[in-house]
Amino acid sequence: MSTGRVPDEHRTSSGEVFRKGSATAPTGYFRWEAAGLAWLRDAPGGAPVAEVLDAGEDHLNLRRLVFANPDPASAEALGAGLARTHDAGAPAFGSPPAGWEGDGYLGPVSELLPLALRPVGSWGEFYAAQRILPAVAMAVDRGVYRRSDTAVFEAVARRCAGGEFDDGSTPARLHGDLWSGNVLWTPAGAVLIDPAAHGGHRETDLAMLALFGCPHWDFVIGGYLEQHRLDSEWPLRVGLHQLHPLLVHAVLFGGDYPKRALEVARRYR
Repeated sequence: MSTGRVPDEHRTSSGEVFRKGSATAPTGYFRWEAAGLAWLRDAPGGAPVAEVLDAGEDHLNLRRLVFANPDPASAEALGAGLARTHDAGAPAFGSPPAGWEGDGYLGPVSELLPLALRPVGSWGEFYAAQRILPAVAMAVDRGVYRRSDTAVFEAVARRCAGGEFDDGSTPARLHGDLWSGNVLWTPAGAVLIDPAAHGGHRETDLAMLALFGCPHWDFVIGGYLEQHRLDSEWPLRVGLHQLHPLLVHAVLFGGDYPKRALEVARRYR
């Protein structure tokens, strides 16, 4: 998530190795991340992904990357590669990455939230039951919203579960936490890091990348659309796909995120 670096996640570089470690991460967290990176990396012609060298219960070793400024050509290549990653597909909406069983995690290591991963047949059913409603319940439990605020979110969830926003797309292979901070720009191009990989709707990755800003966004989406055309109504669904990350940010960080999430929900109730 768009949190910056957190105190209990240790990141060190030595030679060709970049090491992430945490003594407080849940059991299996780094294996979960490694499985997601490997799954994304297996997508033919997909967006480049950080290379896992070793994963343990309290650490993840990655090949160290050299930073560079983003440019339009790299952004266009990122978009095209991301489209091919999505095209590699997933067994179902809500399916975990290959090599992982059970639910995953989302958020900073200091306060990881559960990420439901239960395969279902339609995106709307998945998004309502495994993304919107659990996030709203957490927000109520933490006092972010009053119970009277939940009606608008529940109305959106009902429309999703009823299939009103399904467009016939097959499950895509998602990064799952694709804000701009999880795209590292190198001399060879963009590289994806820190996934919450799962089977979902391709527009979710695109919506989150747009939500917090992305360098040369016009070139990213241009490269994507050259590789995979989206239907003409996809811009109308961007806010819907941004609703879950806004709710998660409302739970974790407060600020103006609760208001923003409500405003977006009202557009789709």
